[in-house]
Amino acid sequence: MMTEVRVPTLGESVTEATVATWFKKPGDSVAQDEMLCELETDKVTVEVPAPIAGTLSEIVAAEGDTVGVDALLAQISEAGEATPEQPKKKEENPTKTAPETAKDPVEAIDAGPTNVTAREKGNNMNIMVPTLGESVTEATVSTWFKKPGEAFEADEMLCELETDKVSVEVPAPAAGTLTKLLAQEGDTVEAGGKLAIMSTDASAPANPAPATAPAAVAAAASTSKDVEDAPSAKKLMEENNLTDVKGTGKDGRVMKEDVLKALAAPAPAVVTAAPPKSNLRAPVAANQDAREERVKMTRLRQTIARRLKESQNTAAMLTTYNEVDMTEVMALRNEYKDLFLKKHGVKLGFMSFFTKACVHALNEVPEVNAEIDGTDVVYKKYVNMGIAAGTPTGLVVPVINDADQMSFAVIEKSIAAMGAKARDGKLTMAEMQGGTFTISNGGVYGSLMSSPILNPPQSGILGMHKIQDRPMAINGAVVIRPMMYLALSYDHRIVDGKGAVTFLVRVKEALEDPRRLLMDL
Repeated sequence: MMTEVRVPTLGESVTEATVATWFKKPGDSVAQDEMLCELETDKVTVEVPAPIAGTLSEIVAAEGDTVGVDALLAQISEAGEATPEQPKKKEENPTKTAPETAKDPVEAIDAGPTNVTAREKGNNMNIMVPTLGESVTEATVSTWFKKPGEAFEADEMLCELETDKVSVEVPAPAAGTLTKLLAQEGDTVEAGGKLAIMSTDASAPANPAPATAPAAVAAAASTSKDVEDAPSAKKLMEENNLTDVKGTGKDGRVMKEDVLKALAAPAPAVVTAAPPKSNLRAPVAANQDAREERVKMTRLRQTIARRLKESQNTAAMLTTYNEVDMTEVMALRNEYKDLFLKKHGVKLGFMSFFTKACVHALNEVPEVNAEIDGTDVVYKKYVNMGIAAGTPTGLVVPVINDADQMSFAVIEKSIAAMGAKARDGKLTMAEMQGGTFTISNGGVYGSLMSSPILNPPQSGILGMHKIQDRPMAINGAVVIRPMMYLALSYDHRIVDGKGAVTFLVRVKEALEDPRRLLMDL
């Protein structure tokens, strides 16, 4: 008798989860209530126990798969019963990809389970898509550093994948030669999918030229019904309504370069036709096409665009402004910056002052540090401070966890470390999640004033700007002071105008008299 293992209830408003880890493999014995796997949601981690004692006969949802509530995870046969053959079960399971008859000798390698990084068979080994991070199920092949036929060392970088959050480098599982690419640049691949095939036998030749291809390869090519165009070329043709492009690739295959040449040529009527309504664009004269460059948005840029637009569409966003006299902060920083660097090994910047001032203000106006969950307001009794950072690939927001418990030195070290990771593209998913409030410093780019956009589901974001000397009236006299405009964008659904203005005034007071931070005033 088979017993089904299903996804348990995940909590209010949570409808799906990602399979993070399987603690058992098909064929392993399990005891009742023993942990079989771990599921991750956007809020909690859920462990799934075995409902009965027996043998794990089949895993239906592999690591990295997204599953809904009550979805089938696995099956257990009771103790003493024969376990069905796993390969047969895999073929019957519609959610798995059954191995097809290989058209190429190197494709005869068993696809294997999707959670295996690389599987060796003879002298050949599969290069697999690694785990991409929490809730990330697919990526785009950005760059191949090696070509078929090239040799490499173990752990040498073979390619780079791009997700909607971070870039992931794929190292070589062993030394060898790249035999065949299964995913080209621009292709979308799923977590656990196959990227390429390599040979661990140094004497094995790489893919030979078409003229010297083995008979099996030639036969496979001749039996192919259609010549598949390059994925990047197909995408470019769809975007530009091109239907007839002459291919220069093998067997007439259309490559990306062929489409670009067709676009650069005098455009026929079909090219200048109106684009789809979902991508409205001003008409462009046919003779201007050659002076334009069309580049596909990166997954990170697509995610930034989607999330910012969702923020505008979802939140009742409003911005309030104030200005702060930076005289005291600058004087304090200049007085202690050398001693601070000598003792702590990190420079004393303005961000630690602003972080401390925001923590101080959030304690007084807790709704700015809250979020909406359905019809509930969730007040955070901690401050995970997001620090927006611009990178060559787009805007990212690394999070400083428990910033309210940190000293100036720890805050500066954390910001420096996160900033370096952001510039190098090394931020992980975990380091960009869980923020409760965000600070964005447009002043480093020369911005005098702006209205920052909320980072959902947060309810507040502080915009810093350029420090500029301006004449100010102080005690009846006009003096020159270093002034900065501050902007607080907030979700008016849970933050009233009084709370927003009070928050900004408290930040202003703490920065104009930093001693207030020491005395919690």
